[in-house]
Amino acid sequence: MDPLRESLHDPLPADGTRSSLSGPEVAHPPWWLRFTIPFEVVIASVVVSAMVLLAVLLVYQVGTSARQAIIAASDDSALHISQLISERVHHVVDPADATLRLLVFDPIASATSLQTRLRRLPVLVRLLEQNALLSAVFIGYSDGQFLLVRPLRNATLRARLEAPAEAAFLVQSMARERGTAGAAGTAGLTGRWNYYDAQLKLLDSSVRPNYRYDPRSRPWYALAAERNTQVLTAPYLFFTTQEVGVTLSQPSEDGRAVIGLDVALTDLGQEIGELRLVPRTEIAVVDQDRRVLAYPDMSRVWVREGNDTSLELRTLEELGVPSFQGLQGIDLKAGVTRRLEADGEEWLFKVLSLKSQRWEGLHILMAIPTRELLADVNENLRRQVWLSLALIALMLLFGWLAGRRVGRSLSGLALQAQALARFDFRRPSRRMSPVREVRALGQVMDRMSDTIEEFLHITHHISAESRMDVMLSSVLYELVRATSCTGGAVYLVEAQRTGLARTARYCEDPEQQARYPDHLPMAFFINPTEPQDVDAQDDDQALPQRALRVQLRTRDGQPLGLLVLRYRANQQQDDVHFRAFVEKLSGTLSVAIETRSLIEGQKKLFDAVIRLLADAIDAKSPYTGGHCERVPQLAESLMQRMCEAKDGPFAHVAMTEAERYEFRLGAWLHDCGKVTSPEHIIDKATKLEALYNRIHEVRMRFEVLWRDAELDYWKQHISGVDPERLQRELLQRRERLQDDFAFVARSNVGGEFMAEADVQRLATIGRQVWQRHFDDRLGLSQAEMARLAKVPARSLPANEPLLADRPEHIVPWGARKPPVEADNPANRWGFDMVVPPFEAHLGELHNLSIRRGTLTAEDRFKINDHIVQTIIMLSGLPFPPHLARVPSIAGSHHEKLDGTGYPRRLKGADLTLADRVMTLADIFEALTAADRPYKPPKTLSESLNIMSHMVREQHIDASVFRFFLTSGVWRDYAELFLDPAQRDAVDVDALLASSG
Repeated sequence: MDPLRESLHDPLPADGTRSSLSGPEVAHPPWWLRFTIPFEVVIASVVVSAMVLLAVLLVYQVGTSARQAIIAASDDSALHISQLISERVHHVVDPADATLRLLVFDPIASATSLQTRLRRLPVLVRLLEQNALLSAVFIGYSDGQFLLVRPLRNATLRARLEAPAEAAFLVQSMARERGTAGAAGTAGLTGRWNYYDAQLKLLDSSVRPNYRYDPRSRPWYALAAERNTQVLTAPYLFFTTQEVGVTLSQPSEDGRAVIGLDVALTDLGQEIGELRLVPRTEIAVVDQDRRVLAYPDMSRVWVREGNDTSLELRTLEELGVPSFQGLQGIDLKAGVTRRLEADGEEWLFKVLSLKSQRWEGLHILMAIPTRELLADVNENLRRQVWLSLALIALMLLFGWLAGRRVGRSLSGLALQAQALARFDFRRPSRRMSPVREVRALGQVMDRMSDTIEEFLHITHHISAESRMDVMLSSVLYELVRATSCTGGAVYLVEAQRTGLARTARYCEDPEQQARYPDHLPMAFFINPTEPQDVDAQDDDQALPQRALRVQLRTRDGQPLGLLVLRYRANQQQDDVHFRAFVEKLSGTLSVAIETRSLIEGQKKLFDAVIRLLADAIDAKSPYTGGHCERVPQLAESLMQRMCEAKDGPFAHVAMTEAERYEFRLGAWLHDCGKVTSPEHIIDKATKLEALYNRIHEVRMRFEVLWRDAELDYWKQHISGVDPERLQRELLQRRERLQDDFAFVARSNVGGEFMAEADVQRLATIGRQVWQRHFDDRLGLSQAEMARLAKVPARSLPANEPLLADRPEHIVPWGARKPPVEADNPANRWGFDMVVPPFEAHLGELHNLSIRRGTLTAEDRFKINDHIVQTIIMLSGLPFPPHLARVPSIAGSHHEKLDGTGYPRRLKGADLTLADRVMTLADIFEALTAADRPYKPPKTLSESLNIMSHMVREQHIDASVFRFFLTSGVWRDYAELFLDPAQRDAVDVDALLASSG
């Protein structure tokens, strides 16, 4: 059907009737009158139909001639093959027959000793070399002696007969040798095997006691002696070689010996197998009882009866050859040629008689697949067909081109309409038609294609572009082109609704950009159809322009902005339908603006919440200072320099906007787990500090001992002890208490390394006793009471050590033990950390004996646990795919290249560039921070020297550290965040050399 013509018919209503307002009903013509054919198809069809008719006639003529050639060729081929097989069969029997007739007169027939017989060995060997079908020549004598000469033509036969590798002939004999007396039968005969090479040089000779062969018991000897003529035996098993064959035998002239020749049927089968004209030709020799005498695969011809050595020949039907199965029930007459179906294809069968003086009633049967035999003829026929088809295709192209010359314009419009139906809105290239109506229709369709294509671009920009300004600029450009306007602009309502701010602008003429100011008052949005001052036209404009303003609102009616389009006054944009179209299209733009605004607002809120969390962590403890704020800025600066690098190890580094945002979030969240870290551990400035500094409790015990010393003094003074001695002892106890407490207080600060002697002194001081008169179990919490449940209460007053590690000081792990061991089934984050045996150990001696610093192993684990909690917390958030690596970026800055870091013991191969940058930024900020109350700030040179040492210890990546030095990021950071006193001179070259 013609799609252009069919599209002109008005569609019927759903009930199949027409309204009376549409005019009188018109009867539809029959379908054969409504059927139309394109003009170019008519021309092409005429040309092609003529060529098809001519080609069919040619192919039919060629096929008929080829069929006749097939019949003639098959008959000639079958006859030729039959003649060749007959000749080959005669070559099998006739040479052996002639050879045998000569041997009966040879002196070997009358020789009486083995030595005499071996003199005729060259004659026998010559006969075997001249006839490859002879398997052996032998002579049996009337007294039981025997001589056989067998060629050893292959390694298999030599191995079977235990012959040397160079052996070419085997002579088997049963003869009377010197020293053996005559006896009946073979009792006085010696079996001997002689091996000769090709020059008849004796290689080996051995007596075979087990070789007891009596020729007179064999069929070939008995039949020849009985009939006194040449005989051909039935197939039987050769005694020595275990081969199946036939024997030609004939008595000698004097009748004292029988001479025989062995012809292996396997040799005959191989000979006829080589006569195939085509690879799949089947050839067999059968007798009058349809028994198969020769076939290329002789193992399929004969079958052994039980364990007997006699053989039975299979019939043609029993042979199992699919092509011969079609001959069942068909009489095999010589000279018959048939074509039969067998095994799913056509075969040519030929039967010829095998004429021989010894074999009567034998036939040669051939089965030749006609497809292979006549492959060349069929190939020629196919070439003729393909040539005809090629000619038809050529004429089809000619007819098509001829039709296109006439109806090209209509055809182009039809193709464009079909392309539109397939949602292909590209404008095709075609020649202009000289017909006015066709040209007008083409222009309309081009305009429609361009408009739809531009609308698709608008949809693509709305869905694909995430940045609001870029999206609006792209959409405005496509919208101006689709509506044939001269320019346009998009204004968005400002935050306080005080006016409209221009977000996007496009003009065909750059000089007209002034018509789209940066700001508009809200009056333009409130009354978009009323003329405004900016709509005034220049008097010198030949074609004045008009403006179309369309409100942009959210789905709940809130104002979003204003779409302004300018067009020439003489265009069709003045039509009300155009305004309605733009208003509907602006709805899509409004939804896109609203969606982008929501996304950007949520993103800003998300970023603000993250910064709020970082600020809260920094404000939580003076020990972190501004760490959570400064590390992201340093890390982002370093990563930005790497992306800008043109050479060096980081020249290939590049990040998309999504990857930059992912890295930024990971950097800002790198210590978010610190919200779970106990403040008294993070802020632990002394060893005895828990929720308070327990040094005050210890000092109070010293006060008690001080009072005890005074009490002892007065008690003894009242008792009449020497006052001077008492005064001296009191002063000594007071000095010792002051000195001991000062030592304990210094140890509590943890500013110096604790030697072993210091630890021993603490133990000595701690063994001093004070007396407790109050119950130590009053006013305790449930957790404290649980820790004392297994400790029996002591009677009062109780002597207590001055310093001790008491049971209530040990806080066991509860249900909140973090799953950070590598073998913990609950560890699904890949942590690999050692968990201390207790959640907390508040023992006084245990804490005061800390060798360096103020933190116990339990305290250190609690602090390190912040990175564990960072990974756990962030892994539980539903990050989108483009932010999936935020937990890894935030939680890997305490790993080391040598795998000794925490919490997952990642090695250098497992750490990304982002992880290495975060590690460096975290360390550099911690070293240079000036707002840490527990340490003085380090200078630039001190910090970088320490980091150089950490590079050698594989704590910091060497290439990242060298880039950090050469890029100058450290200098920019110092200008922003370091005090002037910290910004000392740095020897970058020395640092580069020391860092490898």
